[in-house]
Amino acid sequence: MTPQDYEYLREFLKQRSGLVLSNDKQYLIESRLLPVARKGGLSSISELVAKLRTATVGPLASDTVEAMTTNESFFFRDKTPFDHFKDVMLPALMEARARQNKIRIWCAAASTGQEPYSLAMILKELGLKVATCRFDIIGTDLSREVLERAKAGTYSQFEVQRGLPVQLLLKYFTQKGETWEIAPLIRSMVQYRTMNLLESFASVGQFDIVFIRNVLIYFDQPTKIDILERVARQMAPDGYMVLGAAETVVGLTDAFKPVPGARGLYQRNLDKDSAARPALSALGARRIGATVA
Repeated sequence: MTPQDYEYLREFLKQRSGLVLSNDKQYLIESRLLPVARKGGLSSISELVAKLRTATVGPLASDTVEAMTTNESFFFRDKTPFDHFKDVMLPALMEARARQNKIRIWCAAASTGQEPYSLAMILKELGLKVATCRFDIIGTDLSREVLERAKAGTYSQFEVQRGLPVQLLLKYFTQKGETWEIAPLIRSMVQYRTMNLLESFASVGQFDIVFIRNVLIYFDQPTKIDILERVARQMAPDGYMVLGAAETVVGLTDAFKPVPGARGLYQRNLDKDSAARPALSALGARRIGATVA
């Protein structure tokens, strides 16, 4: 792979997915894109680049982008955001939505589905405490391949051992050979759609809760700002946004403000004169109470 090939791929990936590669990631390109090249009948990265220069859209271009995206995910990852979901977001939103009886949740960069399925299991465990409300959970990702895996709801022994409490494994999964299949009841609670975070969010509608964790770290600052501000426009005035442990809105946008006492949890930063319902603090929210860990 020539330096010119690498620079082309860096720009191509940034434009198509927002991924920013530093100057020393040639090894990553080689390891992830050589299989893509060979699948397309090409013998080298240079041949792949030559093909992309003449066909910037199509299966080869999509496969190139998908191969470079990171799809790391596991059940109840980092635990704290799921505690906030149960103890902070649900009590506040169910009280505020007493008439509508509907809460919409968006898991952006949902990967193979562990995050949205974790939320679905929490709701199922809460049972009658949330039975008066309808929940729509939407999982989106750039990669069609990982979304197909998410829709199938089938996981390896290694995947179900990462963060999933054993009582939930036994309750909501069925072992089939060397894999575990999530219960149709849980799988039916989540819908999946292909979505590029660089493109418009208008098609997914408005949400009360947005999980967009561990994905902004791969973007440059202008892209982070753009995504965060577009997410804000898709949220209810009293909605919640959840970021990853290493992510923040500080220095990027004033569209959100932290929820006091709840690390990684944010709400829309409304004007003081707004008629919208004021944010509940994490410390002041009443608890619903369910054990998931």
